[in-house]
Amino acid sequence: MAKRKTAFVCSDCGAEFPRWQGQCNDCGAWNTISEIVLAPANSSTARNLSGYAGHTKAEITPLNKIELGALPRFSSSFSELDRVLGGGVVPGSALLIGGSPGAGKSTLLLQVMCALAEHSATLYVTGEESLQQVALRAQRLGLPNDKLSLLAETNVETICQLALQHKPQVMVIDSIQVMHVADVQSAPGSVSQVRESAAYLTRFAKQEHIAMFIVGHVTKEGHLAGPKVLEHCIDCSMMLDGDSDSRYRTLRSNKNRFGAVNELGVFAMTEKGLKEVKNPSAIFLNRNDLESPGSSVMVVWEGTRPLLVELQALVDYTQLNNPRRVAVGLEQNRMAMLLAVLHRHGNIQMNDQDVFANVVGGVKITETGADLALLVAMVSSFRNKALAKDLIVFGEVGLAGEIRPVPNGTERLSEAAKHGFKRAIVPLANKPKTAIRGIDVVGVKRLSDALEALGF
Repeated sequence: MAKRKTAFVCSDCGAEFPRWQGQCNDCGAWNTISEIVLAPANSSTARNLSGYAGHTKAEITPLNKIELGALPRFSSSFSELDRVLGGGVVPGSALLIGGSPGAGKSTLLLQVMCALAEHSATLYVTGEESLQQVALRAQRLGLPNDKLSLLAETNVETICQLALQHKPQVMVIDSIQVMHVADVQSAPGSVSQVRESAAYLTRFAKQEHIAMFIVGHVTKEGHLAGPKVLEHCIDCSMMLDGDSDSRYRTLRSNKNRFGAVNELGVFAMTEKGLKEVKNPSAIFLNRNDLESPGSSVMVVWEGTRPLLVELQALVDYTQLNNPRRVAVGLEQNRMAMLLAVLHRHGNIQMNDQDVFANVVGGVKITETGADLALLVAMVSSFRNKALAKDLIVFGEVGLAGEIRPVPNGTERLSEAAKHGFKRAIVPLANKPKTAIRGIDVVGVKRLSDALEALGF
């Protein structure tokens, strides 16, 4: 019997090592290296992949000889999902969608597949549920179930062989963690099984021009489970997020070869499944009628569209030697830096104050355009002075106290004007040359100018 070839692979970055060691030399992570069994080159996996219909012999082609045409796409029947995908589903693409248990991954894909089955050949492969469970969910959601084809199987080779007979245009694999390749001698869900199964399915999708949705599990830290190569081999990686106590779900693309990354789609979970939220700013701006200190509104740029979100801050006196700095939905280190800028260039000291910051609606803000809005909210709470409800604020704050411009300033102001905001404090470089109807824009160059314009 031939000796099995093994390798030691880091589950975080995919780096390979000749022997086991505690720390990965590439990414620095500890206890992430595990042994995997490599499939032999003459295995049935390799033979089957090379024997697919549509397999062409490799050849070298000059760049200027490649024929270019419009990228074909078709709608997924959900405009929010199409937005995240960059305009629709591309045939032959491998699309990975992850999320915590109960987020709605299977529900969303079942709705998409039932809608596409009305005019296209579809195949829903489930490895975690029985066919009866999937049918019961479709019945509960009131979905048309007369044209969607189902398959309960976990062997990747068997799935691809049956798919060749059915010839679907769209497939769903639910989920990659329960799939297995026969030649790999390890349990489903292991690093080697996930890597080999994903590579097998991705190549099959591209050779047969099948759009394939692959469901992935997440770890307790919220990252996609499995080796990092899983995210490298697919074309689009999306994460469906949502708290268990909230009815809203956000779908964000972390990688997309056919569109913009960080695009955001918003859905609402109902008894009939996921419904699209056409105006996300309305749910993130669910404000009280009474003006309260510590609340400011800004416009964040998510992918290709602006969103209005509310930032809240609470500043309270503390007797602790080390005041607490807590940020939810914001970067905590950046909040500490902004407090130092506020002390140095705004003459406002909060060394004896606890500072808590939160983004309403569960949105996570990573861009620096929220700096000025966060500082304004903290000063508002510290001074116990409420801001006007029709005020919008955005801008990046530098370490020297200067207010730097942010991208798409005019589009942000236009979105704010559509929602009834009358006044805006923005970086001077973002002040439009042509006045925007319905909103008075005040441009500021330094933090002291912004505090003076607000009366602080």
